[in-house]
Amino acid sequence: MIIRTFSLVVALCIFLPFEGEAKQIALSFDDSPRSAKGYLSGPDRAHKLVSALKKHKVEQAAFFAVSQGLDTEGLQRLMTFSRAGHVIANHTHTHPDVNKTDLPSYIKNIDYADNALSIFPTFKKWFRFPYLREGNDEAKRDGIREFLAQKGYLNAYITLNNYDWYLENLFQKAIKTHGHINMVEMKKLYVDIMMEGIVYYDEFAKRLLNRSPKHVLLLHETDLSALFIGALVEELRSKNWEIIPIEEAYSDPISQYKLDKVLRFNPGRIGEIAIDKGQTKGLWHSSLEESYLDEQFQQRVLKQ
Repeated sequence: MIIRTFSLVVALCIFLPFEGEAKQIALSFDDSPRSAKGYLSGPDRAHKLVSALKKHKVEQAAFFAVSQGLDTEGLQRLMTFSRAGHVIANHTHTHPDVNKTDLPSYIKNIDYADNALSIFPTFKKWFRFPYLREGNDEAKRDGIREFLAQKGYLNAYITLNNYDWYLENLFQKAIKTHGHINMVEMKKLYVDIMMEGIVYYDEFAKRLLNRSPKHVLLLHETDLSALFIGALVEELRSKNWEIIPIEEAYSDPISQYKLDKVLRFNPGRIGEIAIDKGQTKGLWHSSLEESYLDEQFQQRVLKQ
């Protein structure tokens, strides 16, 4: 009876509108310290990211780290983010695909990263699943959930999905091929694509929840993020978004939500809730389609 009552309270909190709600968003960067062998070096990328976040008064973002990248430069890069007050969190040791990994190996991968990343001053026991995939069968999914609970980990879900990593690939390839590109148009495209997804998933969430939740934006630690995160933050604020610390974002009631169904591919927390309500379409926005990004990049950046 107590469990049933608690579940009902959680459900009511998730779906009932908040008084005076605002559009709120926190920033997170996956795959740090991500390979930096293109336009920017690792130290330059870290400096630009930290400087842009500070300049635009983003108090606390999170960097979800893959601990196999902790060579000397990678360690220094993560320490730069940590000393600036940003959260360092667990994204496994080698970034495995859970759908292709057995349960003991996957747990070992998480645990190894837990030990390696605990040296950072702002390390938190938050876990972001690589590819957002949480297990392709019930035994594996529940085994990971049990392990994370035993270790005191938060499932660091996202609500706002995008393919910024694919835009980064197009950018790096174009720089290598052409030597230079139109950076003004590249910035506009980056901001526009990010905003398309943000607006889409926020509207999606409001239809599902009757409110705008405290959102968590999925980004990756890339050169494009370092170059244009300030422009994205400016655009968000111009559209009346409040940038909040990511710790605050995970206080939203949807942090307590767990999907019973097993998903081979996970669209993020808003998509999970949609699936639970019987929706199967519209889980992935067009900005997550590689063909769409190819077309936009070709027309807006390369043809200038």
